Amino acid sequence: MPLPEDVAVLVEDVHKSFDDVHALRGISFSAPRGTVLGILGPNGAGKTTTVKVLSTLIKPDTGRAIVAGHDVTTDAAAVRRSIMMTGQYAALDDTLSGRENIELFGRLMGLDKKAAKTRANALLEEFDLADTGKRPVRGYSGGMRRRIDIACGLVVRPQVVFLDEPTTGLDPRSRQGVWSLVQALKAQGITVLLTTQYLEEADVLSDNIIVIDRGTVIAEGTSDELKARTGGSYCEVVPMDPSQLLLVADALGELLPAANRSDLGPDAVRLSVPAPGGASTLSEILRRIDSAGIDLADIALRRPSLDDVFLTLTGHSHPGDERVPAAASTGPDLS
Repeated sequence: MPLPEDVAVLVEDVHKSFDDVHALRGISFSAPRGTVLGILGPNGAGKTTTVKVLSTLIKPDTGRAIVAGHDVTTDAAAVRRSIMMTGQYAALDDTLSGRENIELFGRLMGLDKKAAKTRANALLEEFDLADTGKRPVRGYSGGMRRRIDIACGLVVRPQVVFLDEPTTGLDPRSRQGVWSLVQALKAQGITVLLTTQYLEEADVLSDNIIVIDRGTVIAEGTSDELKARTGGSYCEVVPMDPSQLLLVADALGELLPAANRSDLGPDAVRLSVPAPGGASTLSEILRRIDSAGIDLADIALRRPSLDDVFLTLTGHSHPGDERVPAAASTGPDLS
């Protein structure tokens, strides 16, 4: 079956097992050219295994995977020429400078000495590392190492970039720097597959998101589409005196569903009210509470977050909450 021209990555019913551990159980998805696909899932869900299959590091047992127009099983060499992959830890030579690392990658990719030097200069400027490019990498911060690592992979322009949890262990400023790089890659028409345990990261960067659990895709869509699956907007109401929470519930009347009222335990300090009307619902809630003479510590109109989506879909509040099964702990990385 021919691949649509606008599709950079196509995965169809891919299975992969390691002895009795089924890492991938018929995973399927696609990524259009020039977009960022966020891949979310608990530890052990199959995220890294998926990336390893697509980058030809391991072969699928069954199924079809096409990257940049090439089959990962029958045309692995062409796939490798079309991609760049960055893992959680920068693959750099600490004894070399940033410039020398880039030049080394250039020579390994077939550039002559002059072309490798020219490309290194251009990438150092683009990644805002021109002033530090002569320093040994061992003295770089985590964010600088990550930028050099990504720059090395861009010596020859790839069609698809795999970023496997690229901001793990980075401080907020360095993480923002990597985010800017991802957006720059997309602006150049490069397809990015981003696995991450930071839901905010997927929310900000991804054009589309897939959620993997137990080796299969359990949900797919834009961030807004996934959030809509958990329900619409809601108002969070916090009375100044928590003992008045039931009085707030009484004042809201039919605006507060019975299920929400029944969730108010003895230790509750806030309640959530569906807000299908958005700001108009918020105004009505405020009017009723004010009429009842109840003082508020806080009230806010909120939308579901990707954390809420993740909890709803997988039963885990964060991608890192689930642990790799014991059977897989001594085997390959199945995250």
